[in-house]
Amino acid sequence: MKLVILDRDGTINEDSADFVKSPSEWEPLPGALEAIARLNHAGWHVVVATNQSGLGRGLFDVASLNAMHAKMHTMLAAVGGRVDAIFYCPHAPDEGCRCRKPEPGLFEQIGERYGIALQGVPAVGDAQRDMVSAVTAGCEPHLVLTGKAAAYRDRSLPEGYPAETVVHQDLAAFVEYLVMQDVRPSQAADL
Repeated sequence: MKLVILDRDGTINEDSADFVKSPSEWEPLPGALEAIARLNHAGWHVVVATNQSGLGRGLFDVASLNAMHAKMHTMLAAVGGRVDAIFYCPHAPDEGCRCRKPEPGLFEQIGERYGIALQGVPAVGDAQRDMVSAVTAGCEPHLVLTGKAAAYRDRSLPEGYPAETVVHQDLAAFVEYLVMQDVRPSQAADL
């Protein structure tokens, strides 16, 4: 199974220091939805793993979260894309759960749901905690320089990022990289 795990806020949609709390605040990053559609068309299954501590903080409820995700699904469908599943941590940072990134719990849930080992599965995010949780779960870490990581454009990553982190300008650049990696082995077989 060709599986990609994506973070949500700052990777697929605009992030906000005040949290994305409603469908009206959920706005896709330029080219992100089309990038997901391109993954789908290349045979990849896409799932989302996202911290949603706004739930635990009481900033929005599950109905609002579901409405945000319904908007994302509708907008993705309009460009020929889809997300197969969304895994989220609803806890506030002080709750000490195992599912809040940088802990690997969301990734473990994905592996269990799909019945696969996550070794080498590409995981994409815009924050150090995304990379740490991905590596802890055995995934291949890919950082996009959008959202929280936009500050690192034209700069080195600070300490704390896993050494194997691959950096991309945005989700579309990651998809281009992944699709080209996917194409190369079949081209070699044709030679």
